[in-house]
Amino acid sequence: MKAVRLHGYHQQPVVEEVPEPTVRGPLDVVVKVGGAGVCRTDLHIIEGQWAAAMAPALPYTLGHENAGWVHEIGSAVSNVAVGDTVILHPTPTCGLCHACRAGQDMHCADSSFPGLSHDGGMAEYLLTSARACVKLDPATRPQDVAALADAGITAYHAVRKALPLLYPGTTAVVLGAGGLGHIGIQCLAALTAARVVVVDRNPDALKLAEQIGAHETVAANGGHVDAVRELTGGGADVVFDFVAEQGAEQDGFAMTRRTGSYYVIGYGGTLTVPTLDIISTERNVVGNIVGTYNELAELMALAQSGRVTLHTRTYPLDAAAEAFQDLDAGRVRGRAILVP
Repeated sequence: MKAVRLHGYHQQPVVEEVPEPTVRGPLDVVVKVGGAGVCRTDLHIIEGQWAAAMAPALPYTLGHENAGWVHEIGSAVSNVAVGDTVILHPTPTCGLCHACRAGQDMHCADSSFPGLSHDGGMAEYLLTSARACVKLDPATRPQDVAALADAGITAYHAVRKALPLLYPGTTAVVLGAGGLGHIGIQCLAALTAARVVVVDRNPDALKLAEQIGAHETVAANGGHVDAVRELTGGGADVVFDFVAEQGAEQDGFAMTRRTGSYYVIGYGGTLTVPTLDIISTERNVVGNIVGTYNELAELMALAQSGRVTLHTRTYPLDAAAEAFQDLDAGRVRGRAILVP
């Protein structure tokens, strides 16, 4: 089968032939991939930013946002059958450790991360676990929902955690209306009564934000921190930073009001804040990564009811290099999806 393989850091992945995966254990599931999201994390992987954390053996297949159809199942699999349409939680888990038992399965002590720790789904087939499979309506096209498997669940997880803070009369600021942010805006519109202010430097991204739930938009043109503080009367109750690099992380914290919460979803930068500024204003900094299996199931309920929609641009698997280049250059509005 064809797969998008990374042979070395700081090198572009290549499409090449590799053996098809097969079922090896009783809970294994082989999925015929119908859509694989191209994520900014893939660019960070290519740059080597995840090498120390995940230590994958090179070469390996990229792709951590995957959906498709069940192709083969192990002897103990009972939650899905061959032919079912599924989206895959990005981290197959054990179900037995403290984190799994506590409902924090994205922190499973024995999890793996296809596409980061080993072969992922930018291929024709992917080996995963029954515990990762969320069954979908058969009419769902995998390419339309694949990016919800990571970008979507990460945005949803952050919004869901912040729900107690976003009661009527509060303000949420979304920093970055791109691949993650445009999902976060829709989640805020679907789950809260908060006023939503969106900040981005791209006019097209701001137009999209207005169409999908933003009450106000602010151009990131150098004066955006002051503009947001004026709009929100001193700062937002919650800031969701879907950028968190190249200075955005400093802006996000500065946009957060006293006793407010700064939710970090994007990454790549370094937040530098005097500890006095934290204690004197009682602002909170909250990290967010992926989300639980149940949160992915909840997000898919929103997606299948039409309340959260991915804005996508599709590429054939052979055009993976073009997809990476377009994402890196900011030419993708929403999410890029590879379709084998």
